[in-house]
Amino acid sequence: MRTKFTILTCALAMLLAPLIPVSARETASVAAATPAKAECVVEITSKRVLHAVNAETNLPMASTTKILTAILIIDGCNLKETVTIPKEAEGVEGSSVYLKAGDEYTVEELLYGLMLRSGNDCAVTLALHHSGSIEAFAQRMNEKAASLGATDSRFVNPHGLPDKRHYTTARDLSFIAAYAMENETFRTVVSCKYYAPRGWANKNKMLKNYEGANGVKTGFTTSAGRCLVTSAERGGMKLVSVVLDCPEMYERTAELLDAAFETYTMHTLCDPAEKVEGYAVHYGFYYPLTAEEASHVTREVELYDPQQGSAGEIAGEMKIYLEKKLLFSQNLFII
Repeated sequence: MRTKFTILTCALAMLLAPLIPVSARETASVAAATPAKAECVVEITSKRVLHAVNAETNLPMASTTKILTAILIIDGCNLKETVTIPKEAEGVEGSSVYLKAGDEYTVEELLYGLMLRSGNDCAVTLALHHSGSIEAFAQRMNEKAASLGATDSRFVNPHGLPDKRHYTTARDLSFIAAYAMENETFRTVVSCKYYAPRGWANKNKMLKNYEGANGVKTGFTTSAGRCLVTSAERGGMKLVSVVLDCPEMYERTAELLDAAFETYTMHTLCDPAEKVEGYAVHYGFYYPLTAEEASHVTREVELYDPQQGSAGEIAGEMKIYLEKKLLFSQNLFII
């Protein structure tokens, strides 16, 4: 026999952050006159899409490609290892830090050149160091993207120089960037305004001009237009914004982030330290909600009978819903 009961949102009031009474319609009004060909805003922790316009459309993304390049390098290489610049990397077209064949840099230095100065020569060097060939590295890029849910993208190079076979979507790129921003080393690199060891200043103006901005990457080619991926944090909420082919990329990104921060608040829907009907949970759950949505969050707790058992055994299950949509579930454990 099993016993079920539901705890309404009002019973969670002690756990919820203060609500900001702003309507979600504000984000819709911002979307009405977008100068971007595609755009998307995602909350990093939950991966919830807060705003999207043409977010599933395949488009070139220029040097924002390097977000995926960087996180693959961070995940797979020793940052302190010294790399000899290969001949293939010298004189790569487009943005560059002017590497010379035979020179030596650490992987870490090349990462800063990649993300702050958008060095295409750094991208080629790192890809060859990681996988031995551009083709092999591109395969790793596609595998990683797919694992992150970026299933409408295809990568054929590590830098984003024009190629009709190389594309993403605003949604996919936001998921890739959200994953990357959860990595401490990546955050350190992309939030750096000036890398003193090599005298490299970050091209990303959002770091200086937008409150809470802490990354990520600019991009431009004639075919891709102006592209910008930005991360920012305010009030405990971490966002990623993507605009593709957007002439006013900085201004538009600020509008999107402002609207999202005003419309949504991060809520603790399950605290890992709390006891649910006297039982322990192992994971916390945090989710961005509008004021209206917060009033429609419910919990359903199912306890199993008999409820006797040893500490650490499963006693039941808790589910959290937004209206009728399941957001999160986890087991309850005997203390």
